[in-house]
Amino acid sequence: MELVNRIVNGDRRAVARAITMIENGSPEKHDVLKALHSYTGRAYLVGITGPPGAGKSTLTDQLLFLLRKQGLQVGVIAVDPTSPFTGGAILGDRVRMGSHALDPGVFIRSMGTRGSLGGLAKATKEATRVLDAYGVDVVLVETVGVGQSELDIMHVADTTVVVLNPTAGDHIQTMKAGIMEIADVFVINKSDLPGADKTEREVNNMLDLIHDFDWRPPVVRTTSRDPGTFRELWEACSNHRVFLQESGGWEKKRQKRRQDEIVGIIEERLHQKIREWIENHATWQQVLEEVESGKKDPYQVADLILECYNTSTCD
Repeated sequence: MELVNRIVNGDRRAVARAITMIENGSPEKHDVLKALHSYTGRAYLVGITGPPGAGKSTLTDQLLFLLRKQGLQVGVIAVDPTSPFTGGAILGDRVRMGSHALDPGVFIRSMGTRGSLGGLAKATKEATRVLDAYGVDVVLVETVGVGQSELDIMHVADTTVVVLNPTAGDHIQTMKAGIMEIADVFVINKSDLPGADKTEREVNNMLDLIHDFDWRPPVVRTTSRDPGTFRELWEACSNHRVFLQESGGWEKKRQKRRQDEIVGIIEERLHQKIREWIENHATWQQVLEEVESGKKDPYQVADLILECYNTSTCD
């Protein structure tokens, strides 16, 4: 397949086209992803999440400078809120990371959530596969910034970085049940501002209450005024990667990701097939009227549909 060959040979336009196909749900995307599969599995995926205003975009930008100085090829997927008018991302990647837009060693793509919850766009996982096959060393996935619901990133990333700011100290306990529990690395960003000490103390106090983790998430302080602090952040991420590889967690995590991906594909296809069957069934309107009148209940109808669909006995 020509598009696949172009991607694995480093054609940026082919990568952009493939991701657009994925976002738009093109039927061709399945053939492309199938063909790319054997070229994936090498990139290190780092998720960057946290509440709005924590400075995730600035942190991602600083990491890009650092990784490029190390000679690494980097892909970035920045998930933004969706415009209710165009369906696209409200914030553009080149607006926030314009200094990297023309760097051939960096590929940046903004993706609108398009109604998807969990902080990621529905197509994010598949887009990371394309970037992986393209040959990047690291993929940075920046979530939309909606707070406690941003849990999907843990199913995509090898290392999840949770970004907080110095004003977060008073809210650590309310956040604990959400994104606070998925962190592999904590970052107190804008740490030159008042309140950084308190926030760091609150995070460590929370971690002290947890006794069943093999990896205690380090708490790193960063500030754009001191680029060296981002080296400490990347070192913490790298240490987590080594920990996963040496403990066997690396393969377990990726195996779980592959399993979830397969189950997700099955669910998506079954959902689509059953919906198409329902919409094309001659007596469907009559069934709905029977549910409305109380002659049948929704659960009874669902069981009947599943039974006849699985046994191909529906007339």
